[in-house]
Amino acid sequence: MPLDAICLAAVRKELVGRITGLRIEKIQQPERDTVILSLRGGLEPCKLLLSAGSGDARLHLTQHRFENPASPPMFCMLLRKHLSGARITDVRQPQSERVIDIVFSAPDALGELSEKRLTLELFGKVSNFILTGSDGIIIDCLRRIGGEMTDKRSVLPGLVYRPPPVQEGKLDPLSVSVERWQEVFDAAPERTADKWLLANFTSLSPLICRELSWRAYGNTEIMLGQITDGGESLSREFFMLCNLVKSGDFEPWLIIDGDERLRDFSFFQIMQYEGAMDVRRETGFSAMLDLFFTQSAQKHRVNQRMAATRKLVKTARDRISRKLIIQNEELKKSADRGSLRKRGDILLANMHLLKKGMSSLDAEDFFSGDGAAIRIDIDPLKTPQQNAAKYYKDYTKAKNAEKFLSQQVKRGLEEIEYLDSVLESIAYAEGERDLSEIRSELIGTGYIRAQKQEKVKESVPLLFESSAGIKIYAGKNNIQNEKLTHKTAAKSDIWLHTQRIHGAHVIISCGRDQPDDMTLYEAAVIAAYYSAARSAGKVPVDYTYVKHVKRQPGGRPGMVVYTDFKTIIASPDEKLVERLRQ
Repeated sequence: MPLDAICLAAVRKELVGRITGLRIEKIQQPERDTVILSLRGGLEPCKLLLSAGSGDARLHLTQHRFENPASPPMFCMLLRKHLSGARITDVRQPQSERVIDIVFSAPDALGELSEKRLTLELFGKVSNFILTGSDGIIIDCLRRIGGEMTDKRSVLPGLVYRPPPVQEGKLDPLSVSVERWQEVFDAAPERTADKWLLANFTSLSPLICRELSWRAYGNTEIMLGQITDGGESLSREFFMLCNLVKSGDFEPWLIIDGDERLRDFSFFQIMQYEGAMDVRRETGFSAMLDLFFTQSAQKHRVNQRMAATRKLVKTARDRISRKLIIQNEELKKSADRGSLRKRGDILLANMHLLKKGMSSLDAEDFFSGDGAAIRIDIDPLKTPQQNAAKYYKDYTKAKNAEKFLSQQVKRGLEEIEYLDSVLESIAYAEGERDLSEIRSELIGTGYIRAQKQEKVKESVPLLFESSAGIKIYAGKNNIQNEKLTHKTAAKSDIWLHTQRIHGAHVIISCGRDQPDDMTLYEAAVIAAYYSAARSAGKVPVDYTYVKHVKRQPGGRPGMVVYTDFKTIIASPDEKLVERLRQ
């Protein structure tokens, strides 16, 4: 969710006590819309993140590391020139506005201290950072706005900074009286209570408006016409919220859905979900926002890379599939090559019947048991001997083509099987490191053109511990499967894999000891879960000693053949897998 004005006030209150008096040691701009101020002078160094992104405009302390671009952007150089070594003297917020002023005491070109101000306008798509001097003149900004050809508020170097215009038609909840509130309520058109609050008051997010509606009437979608108390309950909850904001009694609350995804956050406890979502109190607003936005951004990046890699693999798979269709059609044609040789033999046996200019010959088919007639097409421009030679040549060509096409079809089917295994690996990649490893594998197998070879930090297989305390490993991609089976595992360990279904190589690290039945079953469940049959009911899983597993001759990474195996039936069980995972 966007950071509303009230939640921003809670963040400001926390930051005032933590960063006032600290000195700027380093300034980074790792991304176009993100600035990091490294601060010193307190009990321990800290980093203040400022973001002007369209969907994540915010400020808070952060624990995450950020990589600098090869050369710093111009705005970053400007901030370094004016704010390096500056001390933060105050953090201000105009009432009910999504604007923060960070005030600095900074040395000028002569070494004299002067006041500078970095204004953060956190308005979604038009968010901006504006650096001004003590005279209020704009030194520069992240996004330059306006000019002679526009009637918008101009934000340009050399102009006096003017605050953004106040929202017209909306009331400030911290200034409105009870009487004015009731007057607006009584004149409201028919709509839901939360939509009415959102349309008439500044600073309130949709989440907070729904919460006020729920606290007043136990319904987030109640229509104004259904309210029978004249809005008394809604008014009570509204002004209780205003008093909480005026007192500064904020609490950081994080909202998490059933899939452990971070869905929203607030400055007071949200009760409208009634147990459908987990509402968890955090230790601080910076910690909450750092977790919420950084984790969300990371997931977004991973999902983007995952989608791009999946599209690349599917495109390669579709291309091979289309090629296979053509090859199979050609293979069917070559299977009828015997008729070509038969026509050549019949032509040679009936040379005396051929005359110049004939386009076909009707002759007895002495290869058939009943001596039926056969019509053979001939080229009138060729001699009889040349026509017969042409049929023999086509026969030889079809014979060679069958051999070649059979090899190509076999290779194509192997490629499709390999790409299916890569798609399965992408499905349970857990982060950028896993995806980078998969992309490195695709570069190694020729599906991605190698550009600048990035050094990929090797990821590790999934680790589980059975109920009996025995370690179980599962590869997350073909590279891990290859290493786990052929390098890491002992020859006496137990190897498991879903039968004729793409999936992870699973190793029971038991050495010379025979694993108990429960460990074997749990490992089979893991193999079934991390496979293409994850959504199936019962899955056959083969198991054998590692020494009986060999690389497939000429096969891609992770492709194996195995012998002396047994089969166990297991059901993919997510809860069991999560319980065993280390």
